[in-house]
Amino acid sequence: MTDDLQLLPMTSKRLDDVMKVECKAYSYPWSKGIFKDCLKSDYECWVIDNADKLIGHGVFSVAVGEAHLLNITVAPEFQGNGYGQILLSYFLSRARELAAEVMFLEVRSSNLSAIRLYKRIGFEEIGLRKNYYPAADGREDALVMSYNLKR
Repeated sequence: MTDDLQLLPMTSKRLDDVMKVECKAYSYPWSKGIFKDCLKSDYECWVIDNADKLIGHGVFSVAVGEAHLLNITVAPEFQGNGYGQILLSYFLSRARELAAEVMFLEVRSSNLSAIRLYKRIGFEEIGLRKNYYPAADGREDALVMSYNLKR
């Protein structure tokens, strides 16, 4: 990471910035209330900044040895520069620190760049959730993926 690049805990003060990135990145973004609930629930909520400009954010939870990646987002203008991989690698490391043995996630079946990233990191496809996500033409399937944190 460069001197200006920082991974920081998400705070309620940053939620307006988080929402700007979330809404730019997704047709069906999380609401501010969902992020507030994640912060209240002590989920792992992080932002990645470069010189105080929010580049992206993510949320995951850990319970009974399992981590679940709930959200990972990079602002569209910063995508393709490795920031998603930085966030994801940090989350995997942090999940290990919290004694998780496996991380799960769901990803839109149409999100090929995210699927490529997850596979490159070492996630494996383990299932499919039919009609999981809202989509312009109805619903979209989600791939379920897992990563063994004990390796």
